Amino acid sequence: MAQWRVERPDLDVSPQGIIGRLHRLAAHLNEELAVVYSQFDLGHGEFDVLATLRRAGAPYELTPSDLAAQTMVSSGAVTKRVDRCVEHGWVTRRVGEGDARSRVVALTPAGLDLIDSAFEAHMANEQRLVSSLDELERTRLAGLLEKWGRTLGA
Repeated sequence: MAQWRVERPDLDVSPQGIIGRLHRLAAHLNEELAVVYSQFDLGHGEFDVLATLRRAGAPYELTPSDLAAQTMVSSGAVTKRVDRCVEHGWVTRRVGEGDARSRVVALTPAGLDLIDSAFEAHMANEQRLVSSLDELERTRLAGLLEKWGRTLGA
């Protein structure tokens, strides 16, 4: 940024200080999260599917469309993620009741046990990752990021 200020003093380059840091932080956080996922033989996508089904509450099932909406990925991405979870025996896919064209994805008992253990480790990891911020700083940062995200439609 200092170099740009010299070369282009006519431009305000201060956004680089925010956006550049967010990019580096996001990359680092993704690496840190992946370490915990891998301890449970999970990738980000599988963790996301299992966690979304788990937080939906008993009977821990959703349609693929609901999974796509709640995980904010395409239907194609949901299909790939669910396929991997089915292969591992963590979820089942069945025909929906009352409509032979619909499908329902549900956690298996093994999937429920896995996500409960993985989520505990995930939350401990996230606590560690934000531990350098006190409660007020966390609240302020969360609020600022929410406001900025809403403004950008993210």
